[in-house]
Amino acid sequence: MELVSRRSRQRGVVMNVTRHKSSVLVVDDDPHVLELLRVQLEGEFEVLLAETADQAREILASRSVDMVLTDLQLPGESGLSLLEWVRRTMPRTSRLLLTGTARLEDAIDAINQAQVHRLILKPWRREDLVQALQAVARNLVMERSHEQLLEQLRQLNQELERRVEERTQQLQAVLEELRKKNHFLEKVAITDPLTGLPNRRGLEMIIRKELLRRQRQPQPFALLLVDIDHFKQINSEYLHPGGDHVLVWLTGIMQQSIRGSDSLARIGGEEFLIVAPNTDLFGAEVLAERLRTRVADAETFYNGRPIHVTVSIGAAVADAETVVSYNELHELAAAALRQAKENGRNCSVIRYFQPPITV
Repeated sequence: MELVSRRSRQRGVVMNVTRHKSSVLVVDDDPHVLELLRVQLEGEFEVLLAETADQAREILASRSVDMVLTDLQLPGESGLSLLEWVRRTMPRTSRLLLTGTARLEDAIDAINQAQVHRLILKPWRREDLVQALQAVARNLVMERSHEQLLEQLRQLNQELERRVEERTQQLQAVLEELRKKNHFLEKVAITDPLTGLPNRRGLEMIIRKELLRRQRQPQPFALLLVDIDHFKQINSEYLHPGGDHVLVWLTGIMQQSIRGSDSLARIGGEEFLIVAPNTDLFGAEVLAERLRTRVADAETFYNGRPIHVTVSIGAAVADAETVVSYNELHELAAAALRQAKENGRNCSVIRYFQPPITV
């Protein structure tokens, strides 16, 4: 359908142009020849007359003309010179040379210098002259219609490129927004909404990364489970908003107490876990006691009332040469935490991982 539409528009352009008479400027220094040509051509064309090259230039300067038909011999200037000037200044105007001589040199000059479209010899037959001009006019109309179609195609291409660019920018903006939302959702999925710490899912990513690093660079490794003592009493006395306040406050204290290489995560209501790479038994003891004492010595206020809490800590440590999984260390740390609670809470228990002996 698009090809038919374009062809229809092309035919429409040609028909619209051919409804109007093409204009022809006739240049000859013989008034009788000018009058004869006017009579022969005015039924088919809009005829303009000039007796000299200067008169022709004045007419061409004042309006557009489709064709220039000039005699070879003009006073003071040859017709070839006039047509050559027309070619340089008005290349869209067709050029025809009327001559009474049939020398080969004239034909060559007409082709090389002025690039004439037709060479018409005197004496001429009216039918031949009219047909020649009509053929030139048709070619001119086709060239102009072709140029119009090319211009339309250029404009359509520019519009298409503009729309493609706009659409590309829109898609890029949508993709960037989608990337940001996905990043946000991924972060939300691995983050505890109350404390901003990694949750269990986020902790799994941290553990996986640290264990892979430990395979490449063997080093001691420790896990610390931290549980708030008697947290249910805080929720009962201060309700859940008060409990949330304590959890956020305690998160800040623990983050200030661990090293930059350690990772802190919230894995339960009042339970936290610390991943401590490159930490041996002594380092785990120091870290656990630093956490316990800073919490015990700190104080927060909720609704104007002071709140003191303590924590129990269970830690599991593996040396650099021992191959151990997260589950094995977590079970050992959980057992150490239970022991700390049985010991009266507000204390830490550190256990050293011993791989099972294979027979």
